[in-house]
Amino acid sequence: MKTVPDVPDAKKRDDFFRFDAELTAKEACLIGNILAQWGALEHEIFNQTLISFDDAEEGNVVLPKEMNNFKFTEVLRLWKSRVVDKAKIKSAKVLQQQYERIVSLIEYRNALVHGMWSWSQKDPKNRINVTRIRKKEIITTHFTVEDLVDFVDQLGSINFKIRFPRGANEYALARIKQGFHISRRGACIFTGSPLDEGLVPSIPATDNEMPRTELDAQQDG
Repeated sequence: MKTVPDVPDAKKRDDFFRFDAELTAKEACLIGNILAQWGALEHEIFNQTLISFDDAEEGNVVLPKEMNNFKFTEVLRLWKSRVVDKAKIKSAKVLQQQYERIVSLIEYRNALVHGMWSWSQKDPKNRINVTRIRKKEIITTHFTVEDLVDFVDQLGSINFKIRFPRGANEYALARIKQGFHISRRGACIFTGSPLDEGLVPSIPATDNEMPRTELDAQQDG
């Protein structure tokens, strides 16, 4: 006689299900990039603000409550007064522009992080909606893939300019001072483990469409 299989307990049954935000792979990739770029932005602004207190007398440094880093907008205001407003003229102009760009993007960032994603029934292929509640107000923000691409591009530009407000020359000098450097992508290429294989088609390294590693293996016999 065949026995009845054990019924899995409720915990295991519940763990089987997964919520689907119904984002495309490209949308999810762009949103992830935005969050990573914004995190890098907050990190740099906090560090620059913290360093601005180094000129105080040793043992007498009392950091303001804004440096508890509970609220980014408070750190941002402190960065404006202690770093941007005190920078040299050429750097100050660039940093002021980045401050204004960051302020203009905060609401969009908050929508990305704190909202509920859904797709548009009117345009399911091209538009996604983010809905969140702030106090008693329901806020809905609309994004297209092009909007997300632009967001990524802006954050990449801001992140570079708050680090190197004097441009490419300042960047080059910083790299010279740092010494040897290789990017993550470069390191993976050299080790034969290219990044983004699953998302981005690899570029053939030879005329016969054969990846370089396979060609080398054949030549080595």
